[in-house]
Amino acid sequence: MQNYKKHSDIHDSTSNWEDIYKKYSSKMFGVCLRYARNADDAKDILHDGFIKVFKCLKDYKGIGSFEGWIRRIMVHTAINAYRSYSSRWFILDDDCEIDEADEITIEDSISYQELVKHINALPDGYRMVFNMYVIEGYKHQEIAEILGISESTSKTQLLKARKILTKRLGVKSYEKVY
Repeated sequence: MQNYKKHSDIHDSTSNWEDIYKKYSSKMFGVCLRYARNADDAKDILHDGFIKVFKCLKDYKGIGSFEGWIRRIMVHTAINAYRSYSSRWFILDDDCEIDEADEITIEDSISYQELVKHINALPDGYRMVFNMYVIEGYKHQEIAEILGISESTSKTQLLKARKILTKRLGVKSYEKVY
């Protein structure tokens, strides 16, 4: 309990929960929005995530950034929300040839809001794997373990998400983009 109290923005009292929520909710809403099907689902994930944050506040050890700790809780809350929503939101198709070199990069000409709109339009499984791999930095093995899918399914989902985004954004496949 004393480890995290040395951080100025973390206090184990409900009077400070509102301050924590105000400070981090807009950033965390962006995280939730990337995983959710729509803004209402993102709000639900955000609120569930903050409930977990406040319940686990005493467990924060002060290792790494507090914001990073909250972000991790939000990502796991989003994953759990989709697990409970449906156990069949992954399109299992291992017939697709996977080429890791077929990566795309996005030019500065696209706005963040437009990119998020295109990511949110991806099918649920594609969006989840894309976010976890590209944005959160998980490896395919980690994604497979967390989501209960095979590593090849994770790779296939990412490949298909990239192809859809490449097509929608009008990016040529030979351009290296992340």
